Amino acid sequence: MIATTTKQDAVLAAAVDLARGALDGIAEPGTVGEHLGVEALGERLAMHWFACTSPGYRGWRWGVSVARVPRGKVATVCETNLLPGSDAVLAPEWVPYADRLAPGDLGAGDVLPYRLDDPNLEAGFEATGDEDVDRVALDELGLGRKRVLSAEGRETAAMRWYEGENGPTSEVAQKASERCSSCGYFVPMAGALRAVFGVCANEWSPSDGRVVSLDHGCGAHSETDEDHPAPVPVGDPVIDELAVDLEPVERTTPEPDASTTDASTDDASTDDDTPDAPATDQRG
Repeated sequence: MIATTTKQDAVLAAAVDLARGALDGIAEPGTVGEHLGVEALGERLAMHWFACTSPGYRGWRWGVSVARVPRGKVATVCETNLLPGSDAVLAPEWVPYADRLAPGDLGAGDVLPYRLDDPNLEAGFEATGDEDVDRVALDELGLGRKRVLSAEGRETAAMRWYEGENGPTSEVAQKASERCSSCGYFVPMAGALRAVFGVCANEWSPSDGRVVSLDHGCGAHSETDEDHPAPVPVGDPVIDELAVDLEPVERTTPEPDASTTDASTDDASTDDDTPDAPATDQRG
């Protein structure tokens, strides 16, 4: 039952049949279930609740608001609603189309729209007019781009990399005996992220070509070693030249050639059609 929050109006509370009848014109036949109760919404205003039995709306409820005029003895229907309950099945939260692209969705030929207010970027180097200052910024700092990573962008990238599969908490790092910081294949990064990250240049490593943290590690570390097992002697191969294996061969009778068969038939026919030579009488 629906709990009431204010004083219940007797006229409105008794208008169950009126509220149910209001649903006949909008609800799918057979989907208005039992009366769940009445809720006082305000002075001379209440809401009747009914269960919804439609399979597609599990946990939803029909709501019919009713009211009456001052000193009135008849309730009037205000509006009808189908509203979700606490355990209702709801559609996923709406995500704007511009925000639906997820990391990894970009394919060959795809182009992202320009984001003017990207929080991960900030304005890059701008010419000051001082030739010496500008040359230092362009040549030594490597800027000269319209926008560069902001502090928020660097922090976001650092957290994503550090907590990912190339950080210290991945399974391969947990089982490694040495860290990337002491590996000869570790290439330090430039810039603000240099103190924490670098790039793996070991083709035998699962992290080859990827950003790795200093405390990451794998089994392809340049300075680790493993005991090499002693070679096991294997005797010379023995070849048995006396034993013979016999494999049965299935014999098949070749089918007679069609041309040969026809020729034989023609010869036989010719012999049959030739009259016998008369026997020579040797009596006289």
